[in-house]
Amino acid sequence: MHFFIKTHLLYAAPQHCDVLLQIEALTDATQKCRQTRLMLNQGSVAREIAGEEGLGTRRWITTDHLFECHYETKVEVTRADPDIAALGEVPRPQIPTDVVKYLMPSRYCHSELFLDFVAGQFGTLTGGALIVGMRDWINTNFTYDNEASFAGTTASDSFASQSGVCRDYAHVLIAFARAAGIPARFVSAYAPNVTPQDFHAVAEVYLEGGWHLIDATGMAQASDIARICVGRDAADASFMTSYGWMELREQSVDVRRVTG
Repeated sequence: MHFFIKTHLLYAAPQHCDVLLQIEALTDATQKCRQTRLMLNQGSVAREIAGEEGLGTRRWITTDHLFECHYETKVEVTRADPDIAALGEVPRPQIPTDVVKYLMPSRYCHSELFLDFVAGQFGTLTGGALIVGMRDWINTNFTYDNEASFAGTTASDSFASQSGVCRDYAHVLIAFARAAGIPARFVSAYAPNVTPQDFHAVAEVYLEGGWHLIDATGMAQASDIARICVGRDAADASFMTSYGWMELREQSVDVRRVTG
Protein backbone atom coordinates (compact mmCIF):
# COMPACT_ATOMS: atom_id res chain seq x y z
CA MET A 1 0.00 0.00 0.00
CA HIS A 2 1.36 3.43 -0.97
CA PHE A 3 0.29 6.76 0.52
CA PHE A 4 1.11 10.39 -0.13
CA ILE A 5 1.08 12.50 3.06
CA LYS A 6 0.97 16.29 3.11
CA THR A 7 0.84 18.29 6.33
CA HIS A 8 0.84 22.04 6.96
CA LEU A 9 1.10 23.76 10.34
CA LEU A 10 0.98 27.50 11.00
CA TYR A 11 1.11 28.90 14.54
CA ALA A 12 1.77 32.35 15.95
CA ALA A 13 3.45 33.14 19.27
CA PRO A 14 3.90 36.43 21.13
CA GLN A 15 7.38 35.38 22.22
CA HIS A 16 10.35 33.17 21.42
CA CYS A 17 9.18 29.57 21.60
CA ASP A 18 10.73 26.09 21.66
CA VAL A 19 8.69 23.41 19.91
CA LEU A 20 9.09 19.63 20.03
CA LEU A 21 7.73 18.38 16.71
CA GLN A 22 6.74 14.76 15.87
CA ILE A 23 5.01 14.66 12.50
CA GLU A 24 7.34 12.59 10.29
CA ALA A 25 6.29 9.06 9.37
CA LEU A 26 8.94 6.63 10.53
CA THR A 27 10.84 4.04 8.50
CA ASP A 28 11.14 0.48 9.78
CA ALA A 29 10.69 -3.10 8.53
CA THR A 30 6.98 -2.55 7.77
CA GLN A 31 6.96 0.94 6.23
CA LYS A 32 9.39 3.01 4.21
CA CYS A 33 9.38 6.72 3.39
CA ARG A 34 10.80 8.38 0.29
CA GLN A 35 10.56 11.71 -1.54
CA THR A 36 10.38 13.35 1.89
CA ARG A 37 10.47 17.11 2.36
CA LEU A 38 10.30 19.05 5.63
CA MET A 39 10.23 22.82 5.19
CA LEU A 40 10.33 25.30 8.07
CA ASN A 41 9.84 29.04 7.97
CA GLN A 42 12.96 31.16 7.60
CA GLY A 43 14.85 31.70 10.83
CA SER A 44 13.74 28.48 12.54
CA VAL A 45 16.51 26.30 13.94
CA ALA A 46 15.99 22.52 14.17
CA ARG A 47 17.81 19.75 16.03
CA GLU A 48 16.89 16.11 15.44
CA ILE A 49 16.52 13.54 18.22
CA ALA A 50 15.10 10.01 18.29
CA GLY A 51 11.52 9.23 19.26
CA GLU A 52 10.45 6.97 22.13
CA GLU A 53 11.84 3.42 21.84
CA GLY A 54 14.15 4.76 19.13
CA LEU A 55 11.20 4.87 16.73
CA GLY A 56 10.73 7.88 14.51
CA THR A 57 12.14 11.37 14.66
CA ARG A 58 11.50 14.29 16.97
CA ARG A 59 12.78 17.76 16.23
CA TRP A 60 13.45 20.61 18.59
CA ILE A 61 12.47 23.78 16.74
CA THR A 62 13.46 27.21 17.98
CA THR A 63 11.20 29.83 16.44
CA ASP A 64 10.24 33.44 16.95
CA HIS A 65 6.78 34.93 16.46
CA LEU A 66 5.68 32.59 13.68
CA PHE A 67 6.08 28.85 13.29
CA GLU A 68 5.26 27.37 9.88
CA CYS A 69 5.97 23.85 8.71
CA HIS A 70 5.27 21.97 5.47
CA TYR A 71 5.83 18.21 5.45
CA GLU A 72 5.44 15.82 2.51
CA THR A 73 6.38 12.18 2.03
CA LYS A 74 5.44 9.07 0.14
CA VAL A 75 5.09 5.98 2.33
CA GLU A 76 5.02 2.33 1.32
CA VAL A 77 3.36 0.14 3.97
CA THR A 78 4.08 -3.58 3.66
CA ARG A 79 2.47 -4.58 6.97
CA ALA A 80 -0.23 -7.26 6.76
CA ASP A 81 -3.49 -7.25 8.70
CA PRO A 82 -3.04 -9.84 11.46
CA ASP A 83 -5.77 -12.03 12.89
CA ILE A 84 -5.58 -10.39 16.32
CA ALA A 85 -8.17 -12.74 17.83
CA ALA A 86 -5.93 -15.75 17.15
CA LEU A 87 -2.90 -14.33 18.98
CA GLY A 88 -2.00 -15.49 22.46
CA GLU A 89 -0.80 -13.56 25.50
CA VAL A 90 2.82 -13.58 26.57
CA PRO A 91 3.04 -15.01 30.12
CA ARG A 92 3.69 -11.99 32.30
CA PRO A 93 6.97 -13.29 33.82
CA GLN A 94 8.26 -13.58 30.24
CA ILE A 95 7.42 -10.03 29.13
CA PRO A 96 10.67 -8.28 28.11
CA THR A 97 12.07 -5.62 30.42
CA ASP A 98 11.49 -2.79 27.95
CA VAL A 99 7.83 -3.80 27.53
CA VAL A 100 6.90 -4.05 31.22
CA LYS A 101 6.34 -0.28 31.50
CA TYR A 102 3.40 -0.62 29.08
CA LEU A 103 1.56 -2.64 31.74
CA MET A 104 1.62 0.34 34.11
CA PRO A 105 -0.82 3.23 34.54
CA SER A 106 0.26 6.45 32.81
CA ARG A 107 -0.78 10.09 32.66
CA TYR A 108 -3.92 9.59 30.56
CA CYS A 109 -4.49 5.86 31.08
CA HIS A 110 -5.31 5.06 34.71
CA SER A 111 -5.71 1.36 34.09
CA GLU A 112 -6.13 0.51 37.76
CA LEU A 113 -9.55 2.18 37.65
CA PHE A 114 -10.82 -0.36 35.10
CA LEU A 115 -9.90 -3.61 36.87
CA ASP A 116 -13.45 -4.44 37.98
CA PHE A 117 -15.10 -3.38 34.72
CA VAL A 118 -12.69 -5.36 32.54
CA ALA A 119 -13.00 -8.46 34.69
CA GLY A 120 -16.80 -8.28 34.68
CA GLN A 121 -17.31 -7.33 31.03
CA PHE A 122 -14.62 -9.45 29.36
CA GLY A 123 -13.79 -12.06 32.01
CA THR A 124 -14.25 -15.11 29.77
CA LEU A 125 -11.85 -13.87 27.06
CA THR A 126 -8.06 -14.02 26.87
CA GLY A 127 -5.26 -12.88 24.57
CA GLY A 128 -6.13 -11.45 21.19
CA ALA A 129 -9.78 -12.43 21.49
CA LEU A 130 -9.92 -10.25 24.61
CA ILE A 131 -8.39 -7.29 22.76
CA VAL A 132 -10.87 -7.68 19.88
CA GLY A 133 -13.72 -7.83 22.38
CA MET A 134 -12.50 -4.59 23.99
CA ARG A 135 -12.10 -2.88 20.63
CA ASP A 136 -15.59 -3.90 19.55
CA TRP A 137 -17.14 -2.78 22.84
CA ILE A 138 -15.57 0.67 22.52
CA ASN A 139 -16.52 0.98 18.85
CA THR A 140 -20.14 -0.01 19.58
CA ASN A 141 -20.68 2.06 22.71
CA PHE A 142 -18.74 5.26 22.00
CA THR A 143 -19.79 8.25 19.91
CA TYR A 144 -17.09 9.97 17.84
CA ASP A 145 -17.38 13.62 18.82
CA ASN A 146 -14.80 16.34 18.13
CA GLU A 147 -16.28 18.50 20.89
CA ALA A 148 -16.23 15.84 23.62
CA SER A 149 -12.65 16.13 24.81
CA PHE A 150 -9.69 18.45 25.26
CA ALA A 151 -5.95 18.10 25.87
CA GLY A 152 -6.40 16.98 29.50
CA THR A 153 -9.11 14.34 28.92
CA THR A 154 -8.18 10.96 30.40
CA ALA A 155 -9.38 7.46 29.58
CA SER A 156 -11.58 7.65 32.68
CA ASP A 157 -13.22 10.85 31.42
CA SER A 158 -13.85 9.32 28.00
CA PHE A 159 -15.23 6.14 29.52
CA ALA A 160 -17.65 8.18 31.64
CA SER A 161 -18.97 10.16 28.66
CA GLN A 162 -18.59 7.29 26.16
CA SER A 163 -17.48 9.81 23.56
CA GLY A 164 -14.37 11.40 22.17
CA VAL A 165 -11.96 11.39 19.25
CA CYS A 166 -9.35 8.87 18.10
CA ARG A 167 -6.96 9.85 20.90
CA ASP A 168 -9.65 9.05 23.48
CA TYR A 169 -10.63 5.75 21.86
CA ALA A 170 -6.97 4.71 21.91
CA HIS A 171 -6.54 5.75 25.56
CA VAL A 172 -9.55 3.69 26.67
CA LEU A 173 -8.41 0.61 24.75
CA ILE A 174 -4.91 0.96 26.24
CA ALA A 175 -6.32 1.29 29.76
CA PHE A 176 -8.57 -1.75 29.26
CA ALA A 177 -5.69 -3.87 27.94
CA ARG A 178 -3.35 -2.90 30.79
CA ALA A 179 -6.09 -3.64 33.32
CA ALA A 180 -6.22 -7.16 31.86
CA GLY A 181 -2.44 -7.56 32.10
CA ILE A 182 -1.68 -7.10 28.39
CA PRO A 183 0.96 -4.47 27.51
CA ALA A 184 -0.43 -1.67 25.36
CA ARG A 185 0.94 1.61 24.03
CA PHE A 186 -0.17 4.70 22.12
CA VAL A 187 0.66 5.22 18.44
CA SER A 188 0.52 8.51 16.58
CA ALA A 189 -0.08 7.85 12.90
CA TYR A 190 -1.44 8.80 9.51
CA ALA A 191 -4.20 6.85 7.73
CA PRO A 192 -6.17 7.59 4.53
CA ASN A 193 -9.71 6.90 5.75
CA VAL A 194 -9.66 9.14 8.82
CA THR A 195 -12.69 11.45 8.82
CA PRO A 196 -12.18 14.35 9.18
CA GLN A 197 -8.59 14.13 7.95
CA ASP A 198 -6.12 14.81 10.76
CA PHE A 199 -3.34 13.18 12.70
CA HIS A 200 -4.63 9.79 13.84
CA ALA A 201 -4.18 7.82 17.07
CA VAL A 202 -4.39 4.06 17.52
CA ALA A 203 -3.13 1.46 20.00
CA GLU A 204 -0.53 -1.28 19.82
CA VAL A 205 -0.83 -4.39 21.98
CA TYR A 206 1.93 -6.85 22.82
CA LEU A 207 0.88 -10.40 21.91
CA GLU A 208 2.93 -13.48 20.99
CA GLY A 209 6.19 -11.58 21.30
CA GLY A 210 5.37 -8.64 19.04
CA TRP A 211 3.48 -5.37 18.78
CA HIS A 212 0.21 -5.32 16.81
CA LEU A 213 -1.77 -2.26 15.70
CA ILE A 214 -5.46 -1.99 16.52
CA ASP A 215 -7.84 0.93 15.94
CA ALA A 216 -10.90 1.18 18.18
CA THR A 217 -12.48 3.82 15.89
CA GLY A 218 -12.63 1.32 13.02
CA MET A 219 -11.26 3.91 10.57
CA ALA A 220 -7.93 2.19 9.90
CA GLN A 221 -6.46 -1.28 9.52
CA ALA A 222 -2.85 -2.21 10.24
CA SER A 223 -2.09 -2.36 6.51
CA ASP A 224 -3.06 1.29 5.92
CA ILE A 225 -1.52 2.90 9.00
CA ALA A 226 1.70 4.91 8.66
CA ARG A 227 3.18 5.17 12.14
CA ILE A 228 4.83 8.39 13.36
CA CYS A 229 5.84 7.50 16.92
CA VAL A 230 4.86 5.51 20.02
CA GLY A 231 4.56 6.19 23.74
CA ARG A 232 2.81 5.33 26.98
CA ASP A 233 -0.03 7.66 25.96
CA ALA A 234 -0.54 10.96 24.12
CA ALA A 235 1.82 12.75 26.50
CA ASP A 236 4.72 10.90 24.84
CA ALA A 237 3.41 11.02 21.29
CA SER A 238 1.88 14.45 20.70
CA PHE A 239 2.52 15.77 17.19
CA MET A 240 3.64 19.10 18.69
CA THR A 241 4.52 20.30 22.18
CA SER A 242 5.26 24.01 22.64
CA TYR A 243 7.17 25.52 25.54
CA GLY A 244 5.42 28.85 25.41
CA TRP A 245 1.92 29.90 24.36
CA MET A 246 1.08 29.49 20.66
CA GLU A 247 -2.04 30.36 18.66
CA LEU A 248 -3.26 28.04 15.90
CA ARG A 249 -3.63 29.87 12.57
CA GLU A 250 -3.84 26.96 10.09
CA GLN A 251 -3.47 23.20 10.24
CA SER A 252 -4.15 20.59 7.59
CA VAL A 253 -3.41 16.89 7.03
CA ASP A 254 -3.99 15.12 3.72
CA VAL A 255 -3.38 11.37 3.33
CA ARG A 256 -4.13 9.77 -0.04
CA ARG A 257 -3.62 6.33 -1.55
CA VAL A 258 -1.42 6.46 -4.63
CA THR A 259 0.04 3.94 -7.06
CA GLY A 260 3.58 2.72 -6.42
